[in-house]
This record gives sequence, structure tokens and C-alpha cells, in this order.
Amino acid sequence: MKQMINPYLKNLNKIEFVVTYACTGRCKHCSEGDHPTCGERIDPDIAANAVRGIATEYDIKTVMTFGGEPLLYTDAVCAIMTAAKERNIPQRQIITNGYFSKDADQIRTVAAQLAACGVNDLLLSVDAFHQETIPLGIVKTFATESKKCGIPIRLQPAWLVSAADDNLYNIKTREVLAAFSEFEIPVGEGNIIFPEGNALKYLAEYFKDELPKNPYVEDPADVRCLSFSPGGEVLNGNVYQQDIMEMIRNYAP
Repeated sequence: MKQMINPYLKNLNKIEFVVTYACTGRCKHCSEGDHPTCGERIDPDIAANAVRGIATEYDIKTVMTFGGEPLLYTDAVCAIMTAAKERNIPQRQIITNGYFSKDADQIRTVAAQLAACGVNDLLLSVDAFHQETIPLGIVKTFATESKKCGIPIRLQPAWLVSAADDNLYNIKTREVLAAFSEFEIPVGEGNIIFPEGNALKYLAEYFKDELPKNPYVEDPADVRCLSFSPGGEVLNGNVYQQDIMEMIRNYAP
């Protein structure tokens, strides 16, 4: 039976990794602001060992990798997902814009690697914002190869104001989603853009009334998700400098 280590993490059930802040997109809705085209990435071995350690003590339901564009560093994603599969974590999730290479052979190889390491929930970010700078044809190629490998895919659009609002961005997003109709990929609920980073810079006119809340803010006294940055920051420390289980034992809000 798994032991509760720290009362502030008694409901911990998810681990997520910002694999890198580097990105192939230049999206004006991005809450992180402008991203470099290359940059720091999470250490694959340290991240994988963190998953193994945490899952030994906690009933983890989901491990997620995202970015930036996480598939710029497929080795890190695969190391994390392999560890999650070893520990029988049920949901092994990646959020990607699908644009990490223009080479069809490389795209095919990455899709096969993701299937082999156990990814079973691929969220593909497609909408008016991503498709301003990300070629839809390449994203479709990645979707095709991923489906061939048996990876479950959902489209994950970003909505401005609400999914029902008829602003020009949402209208374009619906057109982008319609372009995937032949693939028979289900559309997830997506997310509502909140005013931080580029969204506040480029889309401020849409946030004049009640501002949507950041859905990713954790209650520090009831941590349900451990989020690792590319630089190893998590909780009140850094996993590159300290054992994650020691950090969990010593954590206080």
C-alpha cells in the first residue's frame, strides 16, 4: 500500500513536464510570450527517474509532456513516457503542435517512437493561432503517421472568449478543425485563452470584461499536479540539485 508522504500532496495524481520552451510556432495567444527556436530541455534521465520515484509512493493517473514544442526533444518525451508505462500510469499524454520536422521520414520515425514508448493520448494543437505560422500540411502528415501507429489523437483548439463566441479567430479555428474532418479525429474541449504573455500583448481588446482565470494555477496547500520546468524547477526547489522524493517530504506551502 502506498504511503502518504506529505499532507500537502495527499491528492497528488498528475505529473507534467514542460520539456522545453523552444517552439516552432509564433502564436499570438501564447501565455508564455515569445519562444526561442531552440533552447534548454528537461534532462531525460532525471525526469524519468522522477516519474518512477513519485509513482512508487503516489497513485499517479496522468503524466503529461508539453512545451514549447516537446517533440523538438523526442528523446526526453520518450524517456518520460517509457517510465510512465513501466509504472502502469494509465494516461500518458503529450500536447504538441505537430510541427517539429519537415522531413516525412523523420515524422514517421517520431510517430513510431511515441507509439513504442506508450503515448496513449496525443493532443494536437490546431486552431487559428497555431496555423498562422505552422503549416497545416505537415501537421496532417504527423496526424496520419500517428494514426497509423495506433496512437489515440484528439484535436485541442484554443478558443478566444469562449468556444461559442463568433469572433474572427474562432471562425477561423472552426475552419481549421473542418480541414481535419477526413481524419475522423475527435475534437477535445480545448482551452479558453487567458490573458498572459502574448495573449495580453496581442489580444487585449478581447479581455475588456471579466477576465478568465488561469486554469493551471495550483493551490500550494493542496498540490494535485507536480509541474517540472525545463530547468528542473519544481515545488520549492530544483530536481537537478536535490532528490525529488526528498523535496516532496520537505515541502511546505
